[in-house]
Amino acid sequence: MVKQSKNLTPPNQLLVEGKNDQHVIWALCEQYNIPETFKVQLPENGAEGVKNLLDGLPLKLKEENLRILGIVVDADQNLAARWQSIRDRLIASDYPKADIPDSPPVEGWIYQPEDIYLKRVGVWVMPDNQLPGMLEDFVALLMPEDDNLRPKAEEILREIEEEGLNRYGEIHHAKALIHTWLAWQETPGMPMGQAITARVLQRESPIAQVFADWLQRLFEAEIPEVNG
Repeated sequence: MVKQSKNLTPPNQLLVEGKNDQHVIWALCEQYNIPETFKVQLPENGAEGVKNLLDGLPLKLKEENLRILGIVVDADQNLAARWQSIRDRLIASDYPKADIPDSPPVEGWIYQPEDIYLKRVGVWVMPDNQLPGMLEDFVALLMPEDDNLRPKAEEILREIEEEGLNRYGEIHHAKALIHTWLAWQETPGMPMGQAITARVLQRESPIAQVFADWLQRLFEAEIPEVNG
């Protein structure tokens, strides 16, 4: 979101796993009028995936010009394990263990360290900091509750899963659901971010509001000045 010189680290960054995350977040920021004060950043060298994000986190936290770092990752099948993997890397980067909660808060986690050499950090674990899942589980929560195509999509997925015809794993059920549903819209198969912009998906959903609030608190809050 923020335009920077190629040789200068953007001071405010939101680190995400992949391009789908980027486009969904860009669309939500546009819909919620969140100021363009941060860059939505892929893992180092543009390599997508949570492993690349986590492996690069210690070096990312040491970037000289960096002031605020947001981290958005999928819980996948084990929320506790995913949170612990981030917690371990923060502790290894000198963030006080006692200041990092044992589980992510429902409203997303934000931490302003007293140590002037540490960066302000925030973490959101998709879909909602409480359940296993991924970006598509979050996006599925933006589907209109009274939509008459969603039950049809769920029924079809249930049938092929009961018959063992599905080639996707259980963890990817929400991904199959959202993309099946999007394939049946007026513009078939539009990307998730575009569907938010086009209001095919409801940005007014409670989870979208909570996520937008987390972004605003993370990047717009006043950073306390350090005396001396």
